[in-house]
Amino acid sequence: MVPIRNGRRSRGNPAQALGRAALALVLGALVLPTAGGASAQATGPKNTAEPAVSGRAEQGRTLSTTQGSWTGSTPMSFAYHWVRCGTDGGLPDGSNCVFLPGATKSKYTLVAADVGFRMRVRVTATNSAGSSTVASNPTAVVVGPPVNTSNPAIQGSLVTGSVITANPGTWVGRQPIQFSYRWLRCDTGGGNCVAVASGRTYRLGSADLNHKMRFNVTASNAIGSKTVTSGESPVVTAPLPSGAIKLPNGQISIPVTSIPSDQRMFVAQVGFTPNPVRNRKHVIAVHVKIQDTRGYVVRDALVFVRSTPRVTTGGRQPTAMDGTVTFQLVPLASFPAKRGNVQFFVKAYRTGDPPLAGVAGYRLVQVGLATGR
Repeated sequence: MVPIRNGRRSRGNPAQALGRAALALVLGALVLPTAGGASAQATGPKNTAEPAVSGRAEQGRTLSTTQGSWTGSTPMSFAYHWVRCGTDGGLPDGSNCVFLPGATKSKYTLVAADVGFRMRVRVTATNSAGSSTVASNPTAVVVGPPVNTSNPAIQGSLVTGSVITANPGTWVGRQPIQFSYRWLRCDTGGGNCVAVASGRTYRLGSADLNHKMRFNVTASNAIGSKTVTSGESPVVTAPLPSGAIKLPNGQISIPVTSIPSDQRMFVAQVGFTPNPVRNRKHVIAVHVKIQDTRGYVVRDALVFVRSTPRVTTGGRQPTAMDGTVTFQLVPLASFPAKRGNVQFFVKAYRTGDPPLAGVAGYRLVQVGLATGR
């Protein structure tokens, strides 16, 4: 075909016309805009669902994590880092937690150092446009074998015949935790202990008298076990006799009727006022204190006092609450008028006992003389 210009047939070169048309098409293609009107660009990672950790928070267990959900240009790679956080779980991104060396995989096995803490994993997504890091929610507090947090202790009265109980103290660790007990009889220093019984309770017997008690408690769960020894008890004593009363000075007062046949009274103290005696005409006060062989002061015991030979008046009186009694003895005409000593016989006994048997106690004492007339 020959082009027509201004109503006339063109005489130009047809090949040149075709070349110009092709060039126009190529140039037009180079500047053709996209449908959105802008050039395509890569976008960085953006998290839309945080990583999720699965597994039980127990020592020896393995935790696993997902990478979470992300948007952004592909390809996209992921890196992991496990962190150990406090019981509050740390900051939302886990940045203030302890980064665990080498814990950079999607799985992590909990160790003893993790017990008592909460775990997170930080996931970093990376593509050609950049990277972004998010952290999972914290796990529950990691538990492990039993750990004692407050000491075991003995409860109850440390008196023969009484039942004492083992308090295991406070423990943390995977539940349930089970306990077993072993009772120990020790010397008065709390050492040289001998195992005597098992079970949470123990009845003190005569063999425990004047010893201290302890116990071992073993706590066990599915992960492990731990044994702890209690502190030492006070020294085991015999039960107080019937009618015993604790006095303000700390001594125990008992009625004379509560002294058993295998015990006795004894004259614990005898004192004289004045001492030495300097005048035959003045009253001599004799102060007596009665105890039994267990160390209790004895009330209502009858006390008899007389001089030997008989150079003063004598007397018979019951002891008071504190086991004491005072006699006022008057010198007789036969009282010695020279320096020397006067001997006194003191007897403590219980009404109804045979004269030479029972729980009676005896003592001979003397007071010095410094009389001048």
